[in-house]
Amino acid sequence: MLTKEEKKEILKNTEKTGGVEAQVLLLSREIEELFAHLKENPKDLHSKRGLLGMVNKRKKLLTYLKKKDEERYKELIKEIGLKK
Repeated sequence: MLTKEEKKEILKNTEKTGGVEAQVLLLSREIEELFAHLKENPKDLHSKRGLLGMVNKRKKLLTYLKKKDEERYKELIKEIGLKK
């Protein structure tokens, strides 16, 4: 779970805190943390299910952004470091 300070640090360059870019950035950070947790605790099935839900939500948001504005989508993919 991200603290308020971590969220502010992640969102310092975005204008809208509820925008697609902001949501994807926050989800990506939470996914990274949860993935690290699951490497240490591979039998934690509840967290694994949560991780799959977050990945799915991020995928939906990225698909939406790609349909709306492909240039913003490409910039966000580079910022996050995804392989799309």
